[in-house]
Amino acid sequence: LLDEPSLGLAPLYVRLIFQIIQKINEEQKTPILLVEQNAHMALKVAHRGYVMENGRIVLEGKAAELAAREEVKKAYLGI
Repeated sequence: LLDEPSLGLAPLYVRLIFQIIQKINEEQKTPILLVEQNAHMALKVAHRGYVMENGRIVLEGKAAELAAREEVKKAYLGI
């Protein structure tokens, strides 16, 4: 379980942390539960995603599918 691993880090270190998370998951086959406000980076390394608002899951699905949804792009990815 990783809770906000990018919080307060410079962008260079955020990328490094997410590379390490992805490497651990892929090479060691270690499942990771990631809680992260940086949806862009989280969805890049995740297999599945869950979007919570006010303590409720409002969206869920494969990470790539969530990242492609217009409402996710506008509300969480700044696109």
